[in-house]
Amino acid sequence: MAKAKTAAKASYRCSECGWQTSKWVGRCGECQVWGTVLEAAGATAARVVSAGAVSAPARPIGQVDVRSARTRPTGLDELDRVLGGGIVPGAVLLLAGEPGIGKSTLLLEVAALASNPAAARDADAGAEAAEPRPVLYVTGEESAEQVRLRADRIGAITDTLYLAAETELSAVLAHVESVEPTLLVVDSIQTIGTAEVDGAPGGVTQIREVAANLIRVAKERGITVVLVGHVTKEGAIAGPRLLEHLVDVVLYFEGDRHSRLRMIRAVKNRYGPTDELGCFDLSEVGIVGLPDPSGLFLTRREEPVPGTCVTVTLEGRRPLVAEVQALVAKSHLPSPRRASSGLETSRVAMVLAVLAQRCKISMHEQDVYVSTVGGVRLSETSVDLALALAVAGSTVEQPLSSSLIAVGEVGLAGEARIVPGVQRRLAEAARLGFRYAVVPRGSLELGDGSPLKRADPQLSSFEGMKVMEVDSLTQALQVAFTAP
Repeated sequence: MAKAKTAAKASYRCSECGWQTSKWVGRCGECQVWGTVLEAAGATAARVVSAGAVSAPARPIGQVDVRSARTRPTGLDELDRVLGGGIVPGAVLLLAGEPGIGKSTLLLEVAALASNPAAARDADAGAEAAEPRPVLYVTGEESAEQVRLRADRIGAITDTLYLAAETELSAVLAHVESVEPTLLVVDSIQTIGTAEVDGAPGGVTQIREVAANLIRVAKERGITVVLVGHVTKEGAIAGPRLLEHLVDVVLYFEGDRHSRLRMIRAVKNRYGPTDELGCFDLSEVGIVGLPDPSGLFLTRREEPVPGTCVTVTLEGRRPLVAEVQALVAKSHLPSPRRASSGLETSRVAMVLAVLAQRCKISMHEQDVYVSTVGGVRLSETSVDLALALAVAGSTVEQPLSSSLIAVGEVGLAGEARIVPGVQRRLAEAARLGFRYAVVPRGSLELGDGSPLKRADPQLSSFEGMKVMEVDSLTQALQVAFTAP
């Protein structure tokens, strides 16, 4: 009897992960999310659901027409690169970023271009792409007048761009029925609520309900929906994690607020790659794409300075030439400082340990500061070699050649490891005028293991560059600091 009474007693369940507990707690013990533990009825037997009507009969996959699901260019080439060609009808996109980074400006520009027949021309669609496409922009954070002022500033005024200031889901759906847009922008999903469920707008329950209804409308009407999402202080998207699973594309808009450079990445994309990077220039007159941003991550100087080294990182299929800077100074603290900006702290600590143990470059009494130029974030392991050369150069006060780049991973044993895409990286560096490169041995080999054509048996040549192949970090330091 006691067991039966305990089983019948109401329990509490997490609305995010389903974790159960016998008493209420403010934080889920499984997913560690606050405010998601709600009272639920005891466990019940699974209901038997009988077969019902279907929306459309099942067809062989080869007979499914895909013409209506083709991508449509947005008018911003950098955004189309990240999306895999453009927006897809019926897709739901989630764009997240820090406050003031430029999310509203970017989407207002996209909305104006998508509603402009000249900018939306598609060779595959022919004359249909030139017809006006209604676009609905719903703002819940600003008034319609404030958005209009921004549109005047960036030149985003078109006859087929409709603007509505709403915070109620039912009103948003009513606007969709009246305007019948091909693109719907909701800025932001945290400000939209519905009276059908409890809770304030921005809560877990409200966000889940609003997102589910907008996704349903997008799939039924073939409308592309773009949702703006806030981020927490840790950088994650605010709201339930389920939101990222429901949408088709998750984009992050990032950059330094004190710089005009903005970058957009896709962490989830059902219609394209997730390793591409789009670069934009944000100014007072709007936002424009940067098809060649490599020069933004370099410092122009007449004389070489100790503690700097240039590397080439790959963002998807795009090589980016970036500069790594290091400053090693005598410390007056019991525990010397280790500060990094734009580089992973764990990789920096590992490279410093390898320099101290394998190359006998001790920095236990020095402060070490490392940074990138232009606010770019370098997370690839191919940056290890350039980081080590920059730190070593600052330690011994000896500059590297301004025409030299370094690409390669550094292992704990001090060896130089090959990274993918070295030939593409060297081609980009040669295009920008670099003449020397330090890479791990074996990087200039074809896929079958045979070496590329070399002009000098002692010194490799590629794209007009002199490439010095090394086996270890110690050898890399020797050849880098003796290069012309």
